[in-house]
Amino acid sequence: MNAPTTELIKQHLIDPEICIRCNTCEETCPVDAVTHDGNNYVVDASICNHCMDCISPCPTGSIDNWRVVSKAYSLEEQYSWEELPKQEEVAAAAGEGGAVEALEDEVSKLLEEARKGLGGKPVAPHSASKPTVNLYNRGKLAVATVTGNFRLTDAASDTDVRHIILDFGDQPFPVLEGQSIGVVAPGTDENGKPHVARLYSVASPRGGEKPNTNNLALTVKREDKGVCSNYLCDLPRGSKVEVTGPFGATFLMPDDPAANIIMICTGTGSAPFRGFTERRRRAMPDAPGRLLLFFGARRPEELPYFGPLQKVPEKLLGKYFCYSRVPDQPRVYVQDRIRSEMAQIATLLRDDKTHVYICGLKGMESGVDEAFADACRAASIDWSSVKPRMRESGRYHVETY
Repeated sequence: MNAPTTELIKQHLIDPEICIRCNTCEETCPVDAVTHDGNNYVVDASICNHCMDCISPCPTGSIDNWRVVSKAYSLEEQYSWEELPKQEEVAAAAGEGGAVEALEDEVSKLLEEARKGLGGKPVAPHSASKPTVNLYNRGKLAVATVTGNFRLTDAASDTDVRHIILDFGDQPFPVLEGQSIGVVAPGTDENGKPHVARLYSVASPRGGEKPNTNNLALTVKREDKGVCSNYLCDLPRGSKVEVTGPFGATFLMPDDPAANIIMICTGTGSAPFRGFTERRRRAMPDAPGRLLLFFGARRPEELPYFGPLQKVPEKLLGKYFCYSRVPDQPRVYVQDRIRSEMAQIATLLRDDKTHVYICGLKGMESGVDEAFADACRAASIDWSSVKPRMRESGRYHVETY
């Protein structure tokens, strides 16, 4: 008589340590398998059909996780996690010794197809500090006080970008450069549900906006009908703000002073790079590694931090501004300025200490990727093999929205 068999399951999971709670996966999932509570975003194994539609839009790679299990992890279990469980030892179905391997092979094939063009799963730089993540959530909110709200763009410009400083008082809120926080706007949405926390990159370095202060800065653009952006941009000093996070464990700055860092951004995508630059200025002012910033905007009046950036010495930061809507001037995008610096870029990309970070509007990475390929081609470098190696070693990062 044959022993009863146990059917194995390949379960799709979200890594709570890396997830930045941006809601992209839930909005993308065509079968509503992704849901969330005040703590984590999770996948319902009874609904998920492994269509992979959520893999590509995820900005962090947290969605790209799988386990072979004999019993699916429940939503309640996933809500309670602070990190993913390890792959448990699973006994293969009786008489089918290769069942686990077959399932793992199937998942690998699905992922290989889904990851085409993505360059692999994001990895933190080897020299980056260990981040604190998910310290506060909807069930345990941090409350910050607005101590500054300054307009960054010209008053005559129709683009309103703000530098907002949040102070946490005696509440611990440790952040690293490249991490994000969630802001919860008061009130409810059109369905009567509390607003989903909106994610904003931290624009200040560890240690605070000023050294040794328990605060941080955000770069916020007022969006038409944007509930959270308008809420933040209108806050006066002294206002209280409910915050979740910090989030993000891969888009982190290397601590190595010899690291070369190429930063490419548009608009408020500059936020993490302000943190990177301030960290290097404070902690490693004589670092041998190069910092380069390629910064795109429509016009100088709409470029956040334009004035302060002029004062940053060239020795610390190489600055390349790219304007696409200046009257009577040709349109220049970040990929165009990369091409104008081909020789320098190619030299840096040959160096195993070079890191690339791209942050800004979704879609910009394709133009940047083509510009890098052109720079490498001119220097007889195979970009198609360099880029995957950089991703695998935590030296190539993209966060777009």
